[in-house]
Amino acid sequence: MNDEQKREIDARHEQAKQHGVKFFPDIIYKDMIAAFGVFVLLLLLAVFLGVKPEPPADPNDAAYVPRPEWYFLFLFQLLKYFPGQIEWIGTAVVPGLAVLALLLLPFYDRSPFRHWRRRKLALAIMGAAMAGIIGLTIVAAVTTPPQEETAALTSLGDRLLAGQDLYSIQCVECHGDEGQGGEIAGVEGLEGFLMKPMNVGDYMYTREDDTLAAIIAYGQPDLGMPPFGKAYGGELSPGEIQAIVTFMRYTWDDRMEIPQDVASAGAVPALAPGEIPSYSVHIQPIVRRTCLSCHREGKKNNNYLMGSYREVLDTGDNSPVMVAGDANSLLLRLLRREEVTEIKDLDPMPPARPLKPEWVEMFELWVAAGMPETPVPATGAAPAATPTPPVTGTPPAASLTPAPTSGTPTP
Repeated sequence: MNDEQKREIDARHEQAKQHGVKFFPDIIYKDMIAAFGVFVLLLLLAVFLGVKPEPPADPNDAAYVPRPEWYFLFLFQLLKYFPGQIEWIGTAVVPGLAVLALLLLPFYDRSPFRHWRRRKLALAIMGAAMAGIIGLTIVAAVTTPPQEETAALTSLGDRLLAGQDLYSIQCVECHGDEGQGGEIAGVEGLEGFLMKPMNVGDYMYTREDDTLAAIIAYGQPDLGMPPFGKAYGGELSPGEIQAIVTFMRYTWDDRMEIPQDVASAGAVPALAPGEIPSYSVHIQPIVRRTCLSCHREGKKNNNYLMGSYREVLDTGDNSPVMVAGDANSLLLRLLRREEVTEIKDLDPMPPARPLKPEWVEMFELWVAAGMPETPVPATGAAPAATPTPPVTGTPPAASLTPAPTSGTPTP
């Protein structure tokens, strides 16, 4: 820069100072307008697009694909080129040098010109940086495998219904289908243990949600309760544990009120006059609440599974346990808690406490109607559930067992 250029620049600077813009209120006003515009834009995006609901982060989920927000994807991709012991180069050295280059830009770009056409060095550096960022972002978006969609339980109804299902599978065998507790029967290592009820105010009032979640996650080994959290060897994620806690709180804490639509969705429907029971409407809710905890994979149950309609009818070492129209079917006898002397080591079902009489009758009516899977038109009168005389010969062998293998006692 020669002396003439310096004098010209100084003259323009003095002229600009004479006709300058005040910081207050001129610049402040412009900044407020710009900030308000950004706020309105974010508000519109939140209202019309929203935020995609996701389940709580679970460090024990090996299927999770870590992925940052889109504006950090280029750094995410950069790490792939520095694997293992040299990862620190991609995480600290390269980004650090880039930031340092920006900080030192005024010292090595000494050009007095401000027009973009005359700032070739600055344009070249920023152009190369932006090209690298855009390129790495595109490569990351294309090469990173898609994340498996996992439904997030965002509404109270979703959490309650999911918690009811999870409680039925994980907890019913020891705590009872309604949290009533009682003497445990058929659970190895806990036979005869007197379980405290959870469906009372003394239990729910004195335990916060975090306490209940910690009990489920960590377990209580001294009381025979194994851990259920994935981080401690169980099979439940943090979101699933929170769903169980929500179900317990809204079901047994009388200070809470369950929305009517959720309560009806999680209940076992009563039979209307003349209605014929079906599996999908009546039997499946009973099975999920009272039977599935034991009759699923990994439990000692003579391979009798009850996770689906076909499993209820066809599985088991000695199936069938139910015959359409036969009120003396083995499963019905066990539900009625009849003594089955012709089959060894077989106790009534459920083992610890009787099924509700109206639910037993529903099973009887279902078998009498031919065990339909889906609802059938009402005929004006429900099929009779009168037991038939015992059949002669050897009845079907048992496919049921009262011996689940794990329990969940309360403190």
